[in-house]
Amino acid sequence: MEVQASARYIRMSPTKVRLVIDIVRGLKVRDAQAQLAFMKKAAAEPVLKLLNSAIANASHNFQMEKESLYIKSIVADGGPMLGRFRARAMGRAAPIRKRSSHISIVLDDVKNRQKARSKKTNESLKTQKA
Repeated sequence: MEVQASARYIRMSPTKVRLVIDIVRGLKVRDAQAQLAFMKKAAAEPVLKLLNSAIANASHNFQMEKESLYIKSIVADGGPMLGRFRARAMGRAAPIRKRSSHISIVLDDVKNRQKARSKKTNESLKTQKA
């Protein structure tokens, strides 16, 4: 069973957040928590908070074990931008875009991961035989 959680309007650029989430994508939950706890990027804090929220959703709402969860997918999309202007020479103005992010995470059971992998390999074997 898939468990979802999302954090919206995080005041950080999606490109900075993607640097962090690319490291933890596909990891088991315990390993991802350890990675995020010791990472020096500022984006690690909201991602860790979101991961803990998803774990709480899984254990409270679906009675899933924390040890059996892994990060199936994690995505950082762009949110609304705050438009500001900076004064430049000769009375001109240059735009400043203060970006925000929407982060969403999907956790799944490790058992389902193994089933999906075996199903894919069976399908690829069938196509090779044909």
